[in-house]
Amino acid sequence: MSARFGERVRAALLARGPLCVGIDPHAGLLDSWGLSYDAAGAREFGLRTVDAAAGRAAIVKPQVSFFERFGSVGIAALEDVLAAARAAGLIVIADAKRGDIGSTMDAYAAAWLTPGSPLEADAVTVNPFLGVGALDGAFALAERTGKGLFVLAATSNPEAEVLQRSSNERGETVSSAVIAEVSARNEQASPTGEWGSFGFVIGATVDWTDAGLTAFAPPAPILAPGFGVQGAAPEDLRARFGTMSDCVIASESRSILMAGPAGLAAAIDARNAQYLEVTHG
Repeated sequence: MSARFGERVRAALLARGPLCVGIDPHAGLLDSWGLSYDAAGAREFGLRTVDAAAGRAAIVKPQVSFFERFGSVGIAALEDVLAAARAAGLIVIADAKRGDIGSTMDAYAAAWLTPGSPLEADAVTVNPFLGVGALDGAFALAERTGKGLFVLAATSNPEAEVLQRSSNERGETVSSAVIAEVSARNEQASPTGEWGSFGFVIGATVDWTDAGLTAFAPPAPILAPGFGVQGAAPEDLRARFGTMSDCVIASESRSILMAGPAGLAAAIDARNAQYLEVTHG
């Protein structure tokens, strides 16, 4: 039986470091890469990024919206990129931020987490703000199929602060309550000593004290957007995440992708070397 998702991430971070390469075919990037603003351009952009990341980084994260905008042909392009990335041995996180209730959420989970699905990924980002319990079907499917979830917990966008920093009757912020509830599921599902497969999205620019966050157990992967263009640097990783630093997946997109297709592989190597210096000494 293959390793559970949390343990796969743990091994990947130890082997290759924390860098996660975002696959974000922004209009401006497509133009600067000399690609057309359509599904064919997004597909080519994604496949070139996969080729450059393979053997250099452990994880890639396609941003689903940049493919969805082209309709059915964009989804077909995304299917090709997801399949190529998984075939290349990369851990693939679909950044879809799905969240709903009941059978609707179950259907979202089936799309991204079912082996053999056209949109199969290794993990998907999910939104818990309709209630963590609304994600039960996704938790159950991920556990059955050896997949992972990344639950939005403390995002760095200013619009989220009022909601996520609000406190409940126990004095917990919404962010900390989400982490506690998901961590309880990890504790129940994870063998002793293993990482949980239900991870968290915590922005690299989030102040943990302000967000009411503390170290959590069992360990689980932390997907941390905010490195690169958004302001956090590799040398900030340990200061920002403290005792949870070893769990961090440092997501970078534009800061690497702006190197263009000719410079992409070198940019990945250079950036990953900076992370490895921090995490592996």
